[in-house]
Parts: sequence; structure tokens; C-alpha cells
Amino acid sequence: MKNRLTIFLLFVPFFSFAQTAQDWKKSALTFTPEILFGKTMEANDGFPDTKLQKQVILSFGRNHTNNPQQWAQRLKMPKTGLSIGVTDFGNLDSLGLGFTAMPFIEFKAFGSDRWKILTGMGASYFTKKFDAETNPKNQAVTTDITWAFRLYLNYQFLSTKNIDWRTGIGYSHHSNGHTRLLNQGYNSFLVSLSADIKNPLNRPEKAQSATSPEYKKTVYNYFAVRAGLGRNVFALAFNDKKSVYTIAGEYGKVYNNTFKVGIGFYYRFYQHYYDYIEGNESLVQPGREFDYFRSNPWYYSTNLGLSLHGEIFLNHVGIDLQLGINFHKPAYKMEWRINEGWDNTPREISDTWVLGTLDGTYKKKNRISSRLGLKYYLIGMEKAPKNNFYLGANLNANLGQADFTELSFGYVHNFNLKTRAGQ
Repeated sequence: MKNRLTIFLLFVPFFSFAQTAQDWKKSALTFTPEILFGKTMEANDGFPDTKLQKQVILSFGRNHTNNPQQWAQRLKMPKTGLSIGVTDFGNLDSLGLGFTAMPFIEFKAFGSDRWKILTGMGASYFTKKFDAETNPKNQAVTTDITWAFRLYLNYQFLSTKNIDWRTGIGYSHHSNGHTRLLNQGYNSFLVSLSADIKNPLNRPEKAQSATSPEYKKTVYNYFAVRAGLGRNVFALAFNDKKSVYTIAGEYGKVYNNTFKVGIGFYYRFYQHYYDYIEGNESLVQPGREFDYFRSNPWYYSTNLGLSLHGEIFLNHVGIDLQLGINFHKPAYKMEWRINEGWDNTPREISDTWVLGTLDGTYKKKNRISSRLGLKYYLIGMEKAPKNNFYLGANLNANLGQADFTELSFGYVHNFNLKTRAGQ
């Protein structure tokens, strides 16, 4: 239930965009049908054979051409909205269908009105998933609901009075955020054809005559603290969800009420690690590789790191990205040895267990963390409030491999507002 609530928060931005419409009622509404074709990449050895992947997506968006808010002006009037789609991954018997709902934002690219970058993050429901007896070859999805992500580059090749015809190329991903194993996920590369249908009730002549406000460049400092509650699993033999507790803080600068850059720290405690050590499981038993973990289970179940944080504000909404360096995460070595062992151990040998190797890939994933998600702020960032609170939904990863899904609550204090020269 908690993971579904976390993913549900992703849809708050779409509704918040609708709620701020009083100031920009004449902004252009669009309806975009889209068809996509491509390839579903193999998620595991022995993955089912697939034919051409096919998608149909309907997007409901709003061009912020006439939105006077600073974030819309600074971001060159992007488009935001909600996409709803269905995907045939190329094998209905084993992979089934995926139904996706995804808030998105689309920016101009290369300084051109014809080129656009579209990215979105939401959730998908699948009609088929892994089952050891009835669907053993599909190890991509083991839960009904997953995270969904897409990143596309679109090009407008023809424009008429009410329709912009576009083609695009991009990448789509689905995974459950490490809330159940197996979790190989779907990765797909596709091309698209879409028609941006403009609302005939829009009045472009009025939008063109509207005067955009001029904003002075500003900068101010901030510090923030947050508490997070995450959920993940440990290994196939420990495939029940347990909590990851986080405390984090950061300090940095906010530019033009739109862009934020900061540095910080994070502390995490993994319940799965602690329970494995306290339970005197195999790898921590006397004489085994990690028997010293039993000397201080709490210490060896924690994770400490430093982070570089970036965020784009869309008034109440923040698009959140964090890269971190772990300098203390000892139990990940144990997790890697166990999980990679599932792949290394021959299935026909029941009395032999081959642990995963601590190779270069392990070293990178143990050292580098990432965090991607959305925040909803109680007070819109357009007002540069001195004190603010937010709720966040994030996917945390080890160098791109999902670690845990998280719901967080944070406090932000802003100070030293300054106006810079130039417009």
C-alpha cells in the first residue's frame, strides 16, 4: 500500500498545473495521439522471443506559452501534461500488456521550436508477470504495478493550422523499484509518430499580444532537511519488503526561483541488513566471510554518503535529481555476493552455491548512488518563501540499479535573497 501511495504522488504535479490555470487561461491546450514501434530488449538469459513492440499513447497537455510565472518564462514555455498508454511488448503470452499513466514535461531543444525533449515518470500496470511455474522465462516484472520512465527526442516535420505532425526516437523503462525480486525490468528503444492537435478554442492572436513579465535575476541560499521511509527487498530468499530509513540535509543556492544546486549528506538504515545479521543467517555465521558484522549489527546496516543535488522548480513542483558518493555501506558487499550468486550458481547443481564476485561493477555500484523523483511544495516557489515544506516520491538506485522506493517529508529554509544585474 505504501509503495502505491509513493507512486500516486507522481501524479500530484499534473493536478497542480491545472490548479494554477487562473493566471494563464489562454495557454494552449493540446491533445496528442501517438503510435510507437520498437524493440523490447532481453531482460534475462532465455527471455521469451519477441516480435515488434507496439504502443499507443494519448497525451493531454498544456503549452505554457502564456503562463506569466517565472519558471515557465525561464524554461522557455515548456509543455506539461499527462500521458495514458497501452503497450504490446511483442509476446502477449509471456509479456502481456502494459497500461501506463505518466505525468510529463516537454522542453525546446537546440534553441528550436521544431525540436523537443520529452521526459516523464509515472506508473504501469502489467497483465503478465514472472511466475516460476507458468511464466518462468520472463524475469523482467514480478509485480502488478511498476515505475515507468520515458525520454524522447521529437521533431516537428509538418505544421498545419490545428495540427503539428511529429516524429521521435527514445527510450522507455519499467521496473518495480526493487520492491520484489526478480526485477530485471523492461528496457525498450522506439520510434514514434504523433500529432499535436491544438484546441480550436484557443485564441493565438490574444496569446501573441500578451505581454510577458520581465524578471530580474535572483539568487539566494537555502538549507534543507528531510526524513524518508523507503521499502525494498534483500534477495530472492528474503523477498519480503522491509523499510529503509533516511535522514538527510543539504545546503546550496536557488537561482531565479527556478533552479537549485546544493551539496549534502545522507544517513540510511536498512532493516533487511539488520535482520539478516541479527538472525545469524548463513554469511554472518562464525567462520563465514561476514561474521564480524555480528559485533555491531546497527553499524554495519547503515549507509553514509555525500550528495550533489539538482532541482528544477515548476512553482509547487520540483523535479529532483541527486548523485551521491557512499563512503560507508558495508552490507552492500554481502547483498551483492548473495544476489549475484543466484546468477552464478548452476541450476542443475543443488548442493553448490557460487557467490557473486566483487568485481569492478560491484565497486562502482557500491560507491555511486542516485536519486530521481518529484516533490510537491506546500508554498509555490514563485513566492521565494522563507520557510517551506514538501512531500516527495523518489526512486533510489545504485549506479542506475534500483535500490529502494521512498516517500519523504522535508523542510526548506531560504535566506539571503539577492538581485543580480541583468534580466
